[in-house]
Formats: sequence, C-alpha cells, structure tokens
Amino acid sequence: MKHQPGGPSSRQIRVTGRVQGVAFRAWTRGQARKLGLAGWVRNDADGSVTALLHGEAAAVENMINACWTGPGAAEVRDVQATPATPPEWDDFRILR
Repeated sequence: MKHQPGGPSSRQIRVTGRVQGVAFRAWTRGQARKLGLAGWVRNDADGSVTALLHGEAAAVENMINACWTGPGAAEVRDVQATPATPPEWDDFRILR
C-alpha cells in the first residue's frame, strides 16, 4: 500500500541497543507529541523498545529518524520499521 505524500502513515518500529533504563519511552512520547503523532511506546522483554507511530507521513518519518539517536544516554543499534494499523486513540501513550 502506497501512501500519498503528506497523507497519513502508520508504522511500527523496533529499536534495539541500550534503549531501556535511559528514558527512551518518555523521550519518544515527548517527541511524538511535538510532531502531532498518535500511538504508543513500550519496553519489551528482550530489551528492545517497540512503538506504534501514526500521523502525517513526514512526521512519522521524522520520528523514525530521531529514534536513531534517542535520548542522551541511549545507544541505538538498529531501528526497524514496518507498516502498521493505526491506533484506536488520537494521543500518544506509554504502555509499559
């Protein structure tokens, strides 16, 4: 499915590296809200962080690019993004 430039986009991302215990979820929520995105972020049992990002395509791409850096103490190894279903709400939440 192709998205129109500037149209809505939903992507799920998985961020690996040193991304837990470094305020990555709070940073993600703050950045997502600044970009007007809906979705969620959570820590996963394997040490990664997963997030669902939904909003204007350019804002989603900006968020994915920002996740390569993350907050100051993070050491991001990889960011994988896949198409996703939009969330059922219009704000951005930390799930766990």
